[in-house]
Amino acid sequence: MEKQVAIIGAGISGLLACKYTVSKGFNPIVFEARNSIGGVWINTVETTKLQTPKPAFQFSDFPWPDSVSELFPNQSQVLDYLQSYAHHFDLLKHIKFSTKVLGIKYQGASDEEMQSWSLWGGNGEPFSSRGKWIVEAQDTQNLSTEVYRVDFVILCVGRFSDVPNIPEFPPDKGPEAFHGDVIHAMDYANMDYESARDFVRGRRVTVVGFQKFAMDIAMECSTANGVEHPCRVLYRTEHWNIPDYIPWGVPLAYLYLNRFSELMVHKPGEGFLLSLLATILAPLRLAFSKFVESDVKKKLRLAKFGMVPKHSFIQELNSCLIATVPHGFYDKVEEGSIILKKAPSFSFCKEGIKVQGEDTPLETDLVILATGFKGEKKLKDIFESKTFQDCILGSPDAAVPLYRLL
Repeated sequence: MEKQVAIIGAGISGLLACKYTVSKGFNPIVFEARNSIGGVWINTVETTKLQTPKPAFQFSDFPWPDSVSELFPNQSQVLDYLQSYAHHFDLLKHIKFSTKVLGIKYQGASDEEMQSWSLWGGNGEPFSSRGKWIVEAQDTQNLSTEVYRVDFVILCVGRFSDVPNIPEFPPDKGPEAFHGDVIHAMDYANMDYESARDFVRGRRVTVVGFQKFAMDIAMECSTANGVEHPCRVLYRTEHWNIPDYIPWGVPLAYLYLNRFSELMVHKPGEGFLLSLLATILAPLRLAFSKFVESDVKKKLRLAKFGMVPKHSFIQELNSCLIATVPHGFYDKVEEGSIILKKAPSFSFCKEGIKVQGEDTPLETDLVILATGFKGEKKLKDIFESKTFQDCILGSPDAAVPLYRLL
């Protein structure tokens, strides 16, 4: 009997999973809550571009079209590319659009049995013929629900969407104390481009955060308002955000994204030889980090703006926090249309924001929280069983908790 596979999400990972399950003779059902494929690329801010160079961001069996000449394509080009991929491999017929998965559970074993599987999924037993996954899905248009019994589930829900990370504040010091507007960056991205420009135009905007989303939004606000109403960027930590991927003319991939670079990293369960090699090559890894840092400091003039991070570039890379700086970002800082403000912590007041240790509030009309997403919560909440909720996230000490510690 043909195996039935459920794939949750029709972003890049979901499309890949669909294509390869079909090629292996399976029958996938892809559940997509929205009415389009593309995941995080469906709604972005206007100036968002691909952060990864185009050659490193393409399907191995479906190259970018010749018409896309930019090294870092924009949102519409990326979305067109993904849609072309889906049409080329005839994937759309497997996708149930506007269908939100409310919950999944495993039927065929008790929680006690599943807890005894120390290598869950590694010995074949959890996926034997006696067990089935029960997927409850809701049509988001008519709100009807349907239950599916499948043999395997592939989660492609993504970490950077849907569940915003909203900072917590003491009573009466959160957004309710502020007389202006407070939104998350996700809400800003969900506006059409013209509406977003009109929303920030003529207003004193404060963006909280200093990753890619925050910098892109700050650039758009500075373009809309100039130095008359500069956009303030509130950040807690300086980051090694990079201007490009060629420090001192050397592609970053030559330093970190190859098999030799893997030899410089200690890995769980490594043998004596690999451990010895990683120890011997540690100074080289540090040298690569200093090499990149010197290039970033020079190109972005970080010392001039007091933005040199106290941690190393390699720490930033290990934490998956590398972001590309929008072109001309620090030119905007220099002209005064973007103001960088360090704030270890902050709270709201009637006039705007109060930074820890300062008496005078930062007067503002609009606060945009570019504070990330709770991807782990979205992943956890999709399971009905607490056993799965606990095991799917892995160790809380993991730098980037992923499925089964991958």
